[in-house]
Parts: sequence; C-alpha cells; structure tokens
Amino acid sequence: MPNMSLKKNPMPSQEPEVRNKNFLEVALGYTEEMAVDEAQRCLNCKNMPCVKGCPVNIDIPAFIKEIANKNFEGAYGIISKSSSLPAVCGRVCPQETQCEGKCVRGIKGEPVGIGRLERFAADYHNANFKGKPEKPDSNGKKVAVIGAGPAGLTCAGDLAKKGYDVTVYEALHLAGGVLVYGIPEFRLPKSIVQREIDGLRAIGVHIETNVIVGKTITIDELFEQGFKSVFIGSGAGLPRFMNIPGENLKGVYSANEFLTRVNLMKAYKEGSDTPVKENKKVAVVGGGNVAMDAARCALRLGAEEVYIVYRRGEAELPARAEEIEHAKEEGIIFKTLTNPVEILGDENKFVSGIKCVSMELGEPDESGRRRPVVKEGSEHVIDVDCVVMSIGTSPNPLIRNTTEGLETNKHGCIVVKDDSGLTSREGVYAGGDAVTGAATVILAMGAGKSAAEAIDEYLSK
Repeated sequence: MPNMSLKKNPMPSQEPEVRNKNFLEVALGYTEEMAVDEAQRCLNCKNMPCVKGCPVNIDIPAFIKEIANKNFEGAYGIISKSSSLPAVCGRVCPQETQCEGKCVRGIKGEPVGIGRLERFAADYHNANFKGKPEKPDSNGKKVAVIGAGPAGLTCAGDLAKKGYDVTVYEALHLAGGVLVYGIPEFRLPKSIVQREIDGLRAIGVHIETNVIVGKTITIDELFEQGFKSVFIGSGAGLPRFMNIPGENLKGVYSANEFLTRVNLMKAYKEGSDTPVKENKKVAVVGGGNVAMDAARCALRLGAEEVYIVYRRGEAELPARAEEIEHAKEEGIIFKTLTNPVEILGDENKFVSGIKCVSMELGEPDESGRRRPVVKEGSEHVIDVDCVVMSIGTSPNPLIRNTTEGLETNKHGCIVVKDDSGLTSREGVYAGGDAVTGAATVILAMGAGKSAAEAIDEYLSK
C-alpha cells in the first residue's frame, strides 16, 4: 500500500542545545522502518521528473522501490551505478532544488525524502557489506586527474570502472577536497568520505597527495609521462575579500582558512598544530552554505555570540533552507540587510568590532536579485573579536599560468566548449568549481561524470 502522508518522515537529529557544543553528526539517519515508510510515499511516476533533476541521473524511482521492498543492498547497487559518492550526496546535496524539487508529491505536500533515502541505502551498505568491489580489467590507457575533490573523484571512479589506469594528483595531504577541508564533521563525518575514497582505491584509482600541479609537475609533463588525457577538477580555493579597511587585522579569516583549520587540521581538538583562537563574539560575513558552516563551527569552538552578517534580506539567503534552520536552532544571530564597511581594531591590532551600514533592497541587478542600497545615517558597530569572510572564492591561478593554450575567463575559471568539459587544449577536460566557480558538490560530480564519458569516447577513437 502506498503511503499517502503529505509529510516526510522527519529526520532524527541531536537536540540543538546538545549539538551546538560538539562536532558529532547532527542528523542521525533513518531507521529501517522509517526508510521503508518513506519509500512507500513514492508514486513511481512513469516520466520520472526526479531523475531529470539529478545532475548524475540516478534511477531514483528504482532505488526507492527496492527500499520499499526491503532490498536495501539492491537499492545501493542502483545508486552506485550512477554515483561514486552516494553516502556523501545523501548528506550534502541540495535535493530541495534538484531531485526533490521535481517530485510530484511536492505539489500538494512535501516531496519524497530522496536524499534521506539515498543516505540510508549508502549507510546500510557501508555497515553491512563485507566484500570488496570488483576491479575492472585494465585497457592499458592512462588518464591523469587533477584534484581529489567531488569532480575529480567522480571522473576517476567512472574511468576506473571502464578499465582506465587513473592517477589522481591532490595538492593537500588528504584526498577529498572540499569534502574534507570545507564541510564540517557535524554535516559530513570524515570517516564517510574516507570510506568512499577507499572504495575508489579498491577499483584501481591511484591517489598521489602533496602534488601541486603547476609547481610539482605541469600538465605538459603529465602528457610526456604517457597520460593520454587529463581532467582538471582543482576546485576554487582562492578566497575573496571585500577590500575594506581592517581586513589585515589579527582575527580576520577567510572562510577557507577558518574551515580548513577546523575540519582538515582538527583545530577543535586539544593540542591541534593549527589551533583557532577561542573568540567570544564572531561575525561571519556572507549568507551561503559556507557561511553557515563557519558560523556553526565558531559556536562549537566556544563563541558566546555568532552573527551572520548579510547585505540582502533573509529571503535572499543563498544557503540551503535546512542549513539556515539548523543555524537558527543552534543560536546563530542573523543580521540581514547589513553590510560591513570597516573592521575595527585595538591598540594590539586585534579585531575589536565591525562597522556596518543598514541596507534596503532596490531594483534588481544583473543577477535578477534586488540590489541592496545603503540607508543613509544607518552606520553602526557590532562588537566582535573575530571576523570570517565568506563572500566567495575563485580558482587558483597556478594551473592556468603554467599551461599554455588553456583558455580562462575574466573570473579565472577554465573555459569549456560544451557539457563534455573539453577545454581549448586537446585531450584536456575540466569540470566542477574550476569551471563554474564555487558551486555544489553534486554539480561538480555531474561535471566529472560527463567528462569521464567524453574522455572515454575521445580515447576510444
């Protein structure tokens, strides 16, 4: 019998006053009973609009049907045909604007909890599967992948499944990209990421860390070493700042540095080699998912007050609704329609406050959003001792500066000819944030998947 409830099964989670003091995962996951009940809400539509909303084209009705029939391993098998990182996607993908945003059940109620069911199937597999994935036969062709983030890992996994000898080159000491340095432990446990990466290694993907392409080795040298094609999935790790007075004061971080220290370097643990100073009052400038992550981390590091400072209104916040809701539940204070104009410092050049102006929304700008304009006479100061700038990132220029003939745009992003990810260099493909600028994990994975198909076609000629 189908479950015609208009509401999703709620996700069990830690209580806000408990979780805002620890780095354990907030969402606890469905039980088997909850997963089956939620799966029975799926109408198994013939035209499958949810699949059209998935950047990696998972056969969503098919895997949900298997969960409804209690064939949890079968559900995982269907997902893993399309996704190399199902346990990750089930946790961090913005399903509400993608697969769930297309769900027919969402017309007169809440959509099916597709992301929650994907996470359940992946977690069930990880907890119960004791075997090893089959390693495909080699076709003898070598492909290099630059960057071990979502785009690179997806491209590498898909190519390895086709028999290619794939080597991934990662600049940091751990593979995972934004999954390990950007997204906090309480949203995405690093053990989950490591398990997914171990699965890729098991099917033959080689991962070399501490290799900075453009410095340690160049793309031209990779071709000289016998690689037949190269995929660039190096992300967008260069932080942006507002260029306002006071950004060089002690206690001002980019969100990249702040989150890398916390997530990759474990700054929250006693005796960390790269600790973050314990601050009492923290302002995070920005309104995206990264800003929410930074604010929630600051709270867990012991801050008494944490502010989100955002120049547009609450309705314009670009972060996921779930992340905004969690941040509010945990006690984050939202200062919307507020824009910093100066960071203030004390006699020792430590942050002592942030001078802001109030904003109001005017006519739409080129993005289609209403442009924030300053309210006259609205200058005020927020008392803080730490500021985290989370206003976006762009690709590091190292690869484009050391690769002749690689076309980039005015933002420093690599230009691709079409959805295949082909660049201006023959045999060189690119995808993810290196092409689009900072975007979502699943869009990067979709780009990696498309590039893998194109590279296979290119090398099969």
